[in-house]
Amino acid sequence: MGTPAAEADVEESRIIKQKREEIDHDGITNSISDGPKGSWMHAAFHVATTIATPAAYAPLPSAIASLGWPGGVASLVTGTMVTWYSSFLLASLWKWNGVQHTTYRKLAQSIFGTQGYWAVTFFQQLASLGNNIAIQIAAGSSLKAIYKHYHNSGNLTLQEFIILFGVFELFLSQFPDIHSLRWVNSICTFSTVGFAATAIGVSLYDGKQLNRKSVDYQLHGTSAVKIFKAFNALGTIAFSFGDAMLPEIQSTLRDPAKTNMYKGVSAAYTLIILSYWILAFVGYWAFGSVVQSYILSSLTTPAWTIVMANVFAVIQISGCYQIYCRPTYAYFEENLVPKRKGTFTLNHHIARFVLTLIYMVLITFIAAAIPFFGDFVALCGAIGFTPLDFILPAMAFLKVGRKPKNKLFFYILLLLNITIIVWYSMMALLGSIGAIRFIVIDTKTYKFFHDM
Repeated sequence: MGTPAAEADVEESRIIKQKREEIDHDGITNSISDGPKGSWMHAAFHVATTIATPAAYAPLPSAIASLGWPGGVASLVTGTMVTWYSSFLLASLWKWNGVQHTTYRKLAQSIFGTQGYWAVTFFQQLASLGNNIAIQIAAGSSLKAIYKHYHNSGNLTLQEFIILFGVFELFLSQFPDIHSLRWVNSICTFSTVGFAATAIGVSLYDGKQLNRKSVDYQLHGTSAVKIFKAFNALGTIAFSFGDAMLPEIQSTLRDPAKTNMYKGVSAAYTLIILSYWILAFVGYWAFGSVVQSYILSSLTTPAWTIVMANVFAVIQISGCYQIYCRPTYAYFEENLVPKRKGTFTLNHHIARFVLTLIYMVLITFIAAAIPFFGDFVALCGAIGFTPLDFILPAMAFLKVGRKPKNKLFFYILLLLNITIIVWYSMMALLGSIGAIRFIVIDTKTYKFFHDM
């Protein structure tokens, strides 16, 4: 264990690949008989759809506002670079011992044993549930904003739009795997660009309409409030780079899967840099310390562009939601509903519908009852995505990754990975503290099922 694969192992892996009945169990790839067909562009679509969601974009200006210009810029840039690097580490380890590990859980099991499997399972479920609660609130908020634009005196509440979005996601959940939704994710990727471009453009426009001398960039509140806001912001930034599904995405790619994944990740992160950084900085520049946790709530004119941004948001979130609910579906399906020869029987379809219905009712209920978008984003980022996207990749590489022969480079990599593990472990703890504090405050301030 920990040694590079020999030629015999590679050949065995090739045979295993041809018969990969178990892969389809994970709800992530296309049909077994045909094998993976995804290209690096499909990888880019999946990664961009997973990471660059309106729910990830929208709170970034507010996170920058809670940290100030120096701390906000440093945290955002560092988060981008570290998760890009971590994505490369995971891609390089996908077949580290000659066997293709089709899920993050199985990859962790091969490296850390049973404890690794259950640790990733736990954090993936936290990330999946927390992410989908947050983005369902965001989708409901955008649907309500569209509705209010055309029916300003309408009586429909945020909770009704959250339920409507849940029904649509229940329909999409009946598709067998992520690859079968590639057309959705392609549209979602273009919607990501549309959302970012619209939000950036309107933020610039609104910012220029304001008296720039009246825009305040100071950190407000007592020392305790400032500290907890900063903690909360760290969790928000971690959420914005959440992608707990990289090995699952890599399993959808045709050979050479590793090369295609490197290219897909790089393409996705190029889009992320061009959009995340600009929107975060422009949004904070435009509105200063009063910028809302959901940036669209700060925008005022032109009204039609805000409607368009909300439409882009709903479309993009619909695809992201599916990627994050798949690990939960897969875990229960592979344990409760074993398939025969990779086929879907009638009983499997019925079981899938019941499972997805229970999941959707649970998520929809929580999102409707406690619609505190910013708080859930920070909590999910701190306790779900930080371990999976920042800490575990570095730990896995230190344990089994191919070490460089150059001693200087080896020690640089060793120091880098240890620093990432220690620093982001602290960030996870602090981010959790900040998020939990604000959830407690909001539950005391608002009633359950509050129409935000």
